[in-house]
Amino acid sequence: MWNLPEISRILLDGSSSEAHLRQMTLSIPSARSRSNPFSLAGFAAALLLVGGATAAGLLIAPRWGNAAAVLLYLPPVLACGLYFGLGAALTAAVCSALAFNFYFIPPYGTFRIDSPADVVTVGVLFLVAVVTSQLAGSVREQALLAQSHADRNATIAGFARRLLSCTTQAEIGDIAVDELARLFACHAVLVTGPQDPHVVTARPAPAALAPSDFAAAALTLATGEPAGRGVRRVDVAEWQFRPIASDRAVIAAIGLARPDGLLPVIEDQVVLLTSLLDQVALALERARLEEAAREAATLHERDRVRSALLASIGDDVKPRLTAILSAARALKRGGGADKDAVAAVASEAARLDRYIDNLVDLSPGSEQTPIAAGPLAIDLFRRTVHRDGVEVHLTPKEYAVLAELARHAGRVLSHAQILRAVWGPAHEGQIEYLRVAVRALRQKLESDPARPELILNEPAVGYRLVAG
Repeated sequence: MWNLPEISRILLDGSSSEAHLRQMTLSIPSARSRSNPFSLAGFAAALLLVGGATAAGLLIAPRWGNAAAVLLYLPPVLACGLYFGLGAALTAAVCSALAFNFYFIPPYGTFRIDSPADVVTVGVLFLVAVVTSQLAGSVREQALLAQSHADRNATIAGFARRLLSCTTQAEIGDIAVDELARLFACHAVLVTGPQDPHVVTARPAPAALAPSDFAAAALTLATGEPAGRGVRRVDVAEWQFRPIASDRAVIAAIGLARPDGLLPVIEDQVVLLTSLLDQVALALERARLEEAAREAATLHERDRVRSALLASIGDDVKPRLTAILSAARALKRGGGADKDAVAAVASEAARLDRYIDNLVDLSPGSEQTPIAAGPLAIDLFRRTVHRDGVEVHLTPKEYAVLAELARHAGRVLSHAQILRAVWGPAHEGQIEYLRVAVRALRQKLESDPARPELILNEPAVGYRLVAG
């Protein structure tokens, strides 16, 4: 487990960190280029467009006057603002005012202005050009911002679409590190295990992490906060780790690294990275829930098979044991057989009968929950029967008949089926035994035994216990 003293010792171990830096410098490819915020192309375009407007003004001024030439300087300002930004637009505005003064305000060929009206004209031209440049630059910034948001949404949608095709956590990890390494042009690793961090997958593989990197990963997994290169926490690490977290806990951590000292993620890309990691967290949670659902379905199927097997034991084996017990009792009453042998057979059969009763009563499902049938509550697990909360005493045969009907509540059981389950196969034809037991049950359980509402007779077929 990573603790604070161990992390502090690792961060002060200069030799391990230095060796890791040399290894990354050899293994990681070229650095990512950074764009220059000052565009020389925009400055050159401003000069060319203003020069073109000046040339056109010199051609039309002799015929239509200087007022027409003034209007020619507004399109270059707009074009520079829309295509090159505010800096190029302001350059075009200044150059337009100077060019108009130099070529169209007497004395020509100088920047001197003798007429107050010309001063106002140049000033107004400059102000209009500045305002126009501001508007054009703002439009460009809004367009770039909208395009940036559209690109980011498209990236997130494509990333989420790839994750949807994954069914396991290993597949999700492979796609996540592969896409993040490609999008941010750096190395990526997926780390799990807050107690003992270990690399699950990496691009490119294998990834060599120094002890300081594992310390940063452990801190991220433990706190859910970024750590490592470019972050205040464990800044000496070569990798920057960010958490993959759900609403419940931190699931894993993604590590990004570059060998050239630059940050793997610049400030403008943090929002995109956070959104992508949220998609990874959702995919991992979905995979976990699907795996839990598959395990639950497997357990349910196993319990269903177990219940069917136990029911089969109760339906097929127990009647034969009942027949053996009946035969043993008959032999004991007849007195013609060896009494010790008959007693041993009866004892062992009774023991097996109890074992099967216990086994069937422990079967999963509804048999451990009392079965409701109108005002009745039949507890097969505790072998008790209650009517309106009051316990009803039943003889063993009466209870056995009622329990067999309760196990198949709502279904019609034939006379032979009930007799075989309660009295054994040798008594399948003794319907009178069953009628006596049902008559006694109705006397104890029905509100009006003459008009039964719980145990119903199906003529020439059998009996049915109402369900619910």
